[in-house]
Amino acid sequence: MAQLDKRSAKQFIRINERIRAREVRVIDDKGEQLGIMAPFDALKIARERGLDLVEVSPTAVPPVCRIQDYGKFLYEKDKSERAARKKQKVIVVKEVKFSVTVDEHDYQTKKNQAVRFLTEGDKVKASLRFKGRQMAHRELGYAIINRLILDIGEAGTVEFMPRMEGTTLHAILAPGKKEMPRKPAASKPAAPQAQPAQTSAQS
Repeated sequence: MAQLDKRSAKQFIRINERIRAREVRVIDDKGEQLGIMAPFDALKIARERGLDLVEVSPTAVPPVCRIQDYGKFLYEKDKSERAARKKQKVIVVKEVKFSVTVDEHDYQTKKNQAVRFLTEGDKVKASLRFKGRQMAHRELGYAIINRLILDIGEAGTVEFMPRMEGTTLHAILAPGKKEMPRKPAASKPAAPQAQPAQTSAQS
């Protein structure tokens, strides 16, 4: 039978003597309803079975308690939460920085980086910072970011169109939608060729 530890206190789950309700609805370890009773009586049944009384639905009227192994309950709960976290895809926004004076080689390198990030499932923030007098020629910055969007093509979709924030122009690109491969069309069986009519020799 489990003792209340720091871990259970952190999760605010009441067990055994910590259950303060006047009466509770009890479900036993086999999933059967035992009815409504005082926590003292429910805990007595749990202890006779070598198990704990766990408050699983404190907001219900009356609160619902389950007779179970609390240590096993925590283990299974943690196991399911770890499995859920593994299935979650964490979306990361990776930044690719350009300048108004970017040369062709540097542009191609950064474009390839953006494509790689998108194909790996991450978002891309394409940013371009204007310095000094460059602010008078913002159309050059827009031309670079718009070219990037066109060059990336189906690898990404525009989540936020290019826009200015202070002296920085930026756009947000999300991974492009992957198309399901089309199944090849089934070839139709060739139509049977007509056999030439045979004429019987007449005597």
